[in-house]
Amino acid sequence: MEILNIVWFVLITVLFTGFFILEGFDYGVGMLLIGKNDEERSMLIRSIGPVWDGNEVWMITAGGALFAAFPHVYATMFSTFYIALFLMLMALILRGVAFELRGKHPSSDWRKLWDWAIIFGSTVPAILWGVAMTNLLKGLPIDSQMHYLGGFFDLLSPYTLLAGITFAAIFLYHGANFLMLKLGDGRLLLNIKTKAFKFGIIALLLGVAFIAATVISFGVSAGLTPIFIGAACLIYSICSFKRECFKCSFIASTLSIAAITVGLFTALFPNLMISSLNPEWSLNIYNAASTPHTLAIMTGAAVVLVPIVLIYQGWTYRIFKERITVNDLQH
Repeated sequence: MEILNIVWFVLITVLFTGFFILEGFDYGVGMLLIGKNDEERSMLIRSIGPVWDGNEVWMITAGGALFAAFPHVYATMFSTFYIALFLMLMALILRGVAFELRGKHPSSDWRKLWDWAIIFGSTVPAILWGVAMTNLLKGLPIDSQMHYLGGFFDLLSPYTLLAGITFAAIFLYHGANFLMLKLGDGRLLLNIKTKAFKFGIIALLLGVAFIAATVISFGVSAGLTPIFIGAACLIYSICSFKRECFKCSFIASTLSIAAITVGLFTALFPNLMISSLNPEWSLNIYNAASTPHTLAIMTGAAVVLVPIVLIYQGWTYRIFKERITVNDLQH
């Protein structure tokens, strides 16, 4: 039955990959609200309005799958990242409330207040996800009882902070790519188009620095191959953007995020949390898993429910595929 442990590791990887792809451009659009006037901010928010909450379901599903399949990892991870996850949760709650409340009052100051909440609620999680993922790769002081022995500031190092900024930069560029497909013609589209190429270059430079730091820290491994592929996809995306093939650019930035995420999980396998104190104390897909009976039941449920979720979300994107224009703000 050990095959089910691998199946659930793969499924969790897929769920986090889908989350980073979909919520990635959400975060990017949220960060792009900086420097825009009220009308432009309204258009950007309108572009993700029908889908942002559906995209966050991927995070909830990934967390639920982790809890059900690898409960010891879930318990240790949430105690390890308690403060970071609390900050992330507060940012996401503030962001969700902002989407709902910004249009409840005609005052421009009211909308501006909630727009800054969206910016904050998009930037903080983007950075913290990069910090969290690379801490898993770097290793954490976990003892033989699966207890984390460090504190919040032990999670912050030049390497993990670099990863957090890199994640945020890639999401920012991914969000700009999304807007090139979602916005109608106009000054805002031209403004995003002018800046997006620069965002892509910045994301690439940070990505190269992150890869170099990873190689220096851990050496060359099989897990780095997908990350190298992700860097190549990012380069292709930037070149496609320069040629104004925006659909190709968005697809390539999507593949870049997918490859980087798969690379991080591949580098971890079969571990889920690496102990820096003793490798034998690491939490892996075998010593931290639920019983084979539980995994078998969940596998049956996943076979039925995951395709339904995918079909529903695909249908949602199809329904709201039209471009956003200034005229749409009047409706």
